[in-house]
Amino acid sequence: MSYLVRALGLIWESTRGWTVAWAACLVIQGVLPAITIYLTKVIIDTANEAIGGGLSWENVEPVAIPAAIMGAALLIGQILSGLIGWIRTAQGELVQDHIKNLIHDKAASVDLEFYETPEYFDEMERANNQAEARSLSILQNLGNLLRNAITLISIAGLLIPYAWWLPLLLLVSTLPALGVVVRHNRKLHAWWHETTEKRRWVTYYDQVLTLRLFAAEVRIFKLNDFFRGAYSRLRKELRESRIRLMRNQNIANFGAGFLAFVVMAGTMTWMVWRAFRGEATLGSLALFYQSFNQGQSLMRTLLSGVGQLYADTLFLEHLFSFLSIESEIKRPDDPVPAPPRLEQGIEIRDGRFSYPGSERAAVKDLNIIIPGGKTAAIVGPNGAGKSTLIKLLCRFYDPQEGQVLFDGTDIREIAPEELWEMITVLFQYHVNYAGTVEESIAVGDMASGIDRERVRTAAEAGGATKFIEELPLGYDTILGKQFRGGEDLSGGQWQRLALARAFYRPAPILLLDEPTSFMDSWAESMWLDRFRDLIKGRTAVVVTHRFTTAMRADIIFVMDEGRVIESGSHEELLAMNGLYAGSWRAQMRAERELSSGTDS
Repeated sequence: MSYLVRALGLIWESTRGWTVAWAACLVIQGVLPAITIYLTKVIIDTANEAIGGGLSWENVEPVAIPAAIMGAALLIGQILSGLIGWIRTAQGELVQDHIKNLIHDKAASVDLEFYETPEYFDEMERANNQAEARSLSILQNLGNLLRNAITLISIAGLLIPYAWWLPLLLLVSTLPALGVVVRHNRKLHAWWHETTEKRRWVTYYDQVLTLRLFAAEVRIFKLNDFFRGAYSRLRKELRESRIRLMRNQNIANFGAGFLAFVVMAGTMTWMVWRAFRGEATLGSLALFYQSFNQGQSLMRTLLSGVGQLYADTLFLEHLFSFLSIESEIKRPDDPVPAPPRLEQGIEIRDGRFSYPGSERAAVKDLNIIIPGGKTAAIVGPNGAGKSTLIKLLCRFYDPQEGQVLFDGTDIREIAPEELWEMITVLFQYHVNYAGTVEESIAVGDMASGIDRERVRTAAEAGGATKFIEELPLGYDTILGKQFRGGEDLSGGQWQRLALARAFYRPAPILLLDEPTSFMDSWAESMWLDRFRDLIKGRTAVVVTHRFTTAMRADIIFVMDEGRVIESGSHEELLAMNGLYAGSWRAQMRAERELSSGTDS
């Protein structure tokens, strides 16, 4: 019941005016069937009396007036049906947008660690796929319940004069149908919950077979049959289990429907018997048949609607469960103001962190000091913890031990939204945004809006100006082949665009994870020549595998197995003759061998 109340709250929040109009229309629509049934009785009885009396107005009037009223009632019913359909469409659109906004807000605010767990994706799948449809279903079912309840009360009022127990008989004859609906909806909910991960696999296989991202490898490695087979096997399993579920429901429905038929036949026989005894008129017989038949149908619909409403609330449990996810990254009760720029710098003190669900420490005993306004390069083998370091600096995660300090202040004491305003980032796996080139750069600081001059300056800083100007519409070119007129870029061009995006935000801390990994040697050389000027005044952390990039830093930290094992300038690290020096010499040797092989 609590989920139903919360669902009604969502509907009311987003569609107050429409909901009032909708309820008023339903009330009027609910009484119309009883009016038309009663008018049918009046018309039949008066027509029966008027037969043989000629076509005088005195003879026709008792039939014509109720017939005209019935016609008006039917016309009003038609108008209301169209009006309710229009209102429900408006409600549906508003409720759908409201729920999507809630899901988007929650998805944007949950901790990054939630994206590391399959349970989160299951929860989001359940919330995303059913929330909108089920909220609209609640809207429709509530409307049907309101209208049908009013109609039933009106019809009960027509039946009571014949026998007080007739409305009770209506209820009893349809209770088995309610039991069938409730039982089926419980089973359907359980099936849907249990098959969430399988349905996500089906979606994944479908994407592999249809999206451009996978198209080249699917063809070159002849993967179509493999993925289509996996898709078909899962779909067959899901399809057959769903069909079995529906078959069992239909068998149960038949039993419930047969009982209702027996009750209907018995009561109709009783009423005909009364008519033969002269205790009921022909019009009364028609009224009784219409009332009981329509009442039985409405009662089944009403109870089925209750069962469906129950099912809707079961499914909406997942929406509210998703919306109730609490972030572990807490806003401090009394936040410390974020410094406008770093003077002392960045320090990680005795840091230790493990990803959710993993016992292995991604970083441990981590100690780093980066003076304000200086550039630090982070190097080391894959899996050393370099990208994890970037996530800790962004406070996407809190270390289980130790501290991350900006100018001596633990970043947990700074409000997250203020902390993130201090930072601009190029992630290792950057996003390729669809939209115009200008928008793709400006999303780095949308709070400040789109400034054309700043966009061009950022593009220059990212080394993207040349290829942007060669695009058909320059900065107004649409990116992304999924949209009409869209242009695609090479890996290096997308990276330079992401780099421009990072430079667009005038933040005091610049975090770059593999900024030149997709650049060719010429583009990298040109960009590195300007690197010092680009980051002037900022504190920068650059994660890189390339020594040519690391050499430009003020200090280099060498990480291995989650720790900093060496630090110093390029020359100092070479003199230590450790991991850095060994890697440097191996790379130089490989380049010399490649060069000599090319010369020969």
